[in-house]
Amino acid sequence: MKIPIYQVDAFTSKIFEGNPAAVCPLKQWISEDIMQNIAQENNLSETAFFVKKDNNFEIRWFTPVAELDLAGHPTLASAHVILKELKINLNKVIFKTKINDILNVSYKDKIYLMDFPSRDPRVDKNIDQVAEALGSRPKKLYRHRDAVAIFDNEDEIKNIYPNMDKLKNLDYSSVIVTAKGNKIDFVSRNFAPKLGIPEDPVTGSAHCELIPYWSKTLNKKELLAHQISKRGGKLYCTHNGDRVTIGGEAITFLRGEIEI
Repeated sequence: MKIPIYQVDAFTSKIFEGNPAAVCPLKQWISEDIMQNIAQENNLSETAFFVKKDNNFEIRWFTPVAELDLAGHPTLASAHVILKELKINLNKVIFKTKINDILNVSYKDKIYLMDFPSRDPRVDKNIDQVAEALGSRPKKLYRHRDAVAIFDNEDEIKNIYPNMDKLKNLDYSSVIVTAKGNKIDFVSRNFAPKLGIPEDPVTGSAHCELIPYWSKTLNKKELLAHQISKRGGKLYCTHNGDRVTIGGEAITFLRGEIEI
């Protein structure tokens, strides 16, 4: 069996920046074990698989150790592959997820605009355990799928050096740290050792939680965000009530074929 594979740097227009995702277009679904093994072999934060059904696409995402219910940068990368590599002529790419959510991705002025669910985080009480794992105490802690630790400023975010073993033992898929930015609306970093990702370079799905928080905090509907990992990435964000728009650029790094 031969499977096409692309590697795309998402949330950037430059190779070696943003977040790399592998994308595998399929003619029909293959077993979960094979998809998980491919993701493990790729050893990227996520590998996306999609199958075209009429004018829509079913999509699934795998980290090296687990399947996810939602993932941002591999969705953006998948839309890039569909529009720019496979050259399918669509005004909008419509993805259907395993949990039956519909994700729309449009393309305008070199920006892929993803329509995702808003995941408003709620106050969480485990601030002491999170502070110990991070080695730095946030002023507030929230959670939805992930923990969202709020700090005072961008310099604090840059200077966090967490204990990955302690993070792995917490009851969160990942721990997001965030603060108001010096020159943009907000910055973040995301640690997910439980998912096999010590630090994710740029995390689209984390912004489903970050956007509603910062929209309310800053009293702004449209926000510019920067995930300040070593690779870094810029995200164009809009809060739309129960949905959010997450925008970013993408560029293809690799085209190839898997043989199983």
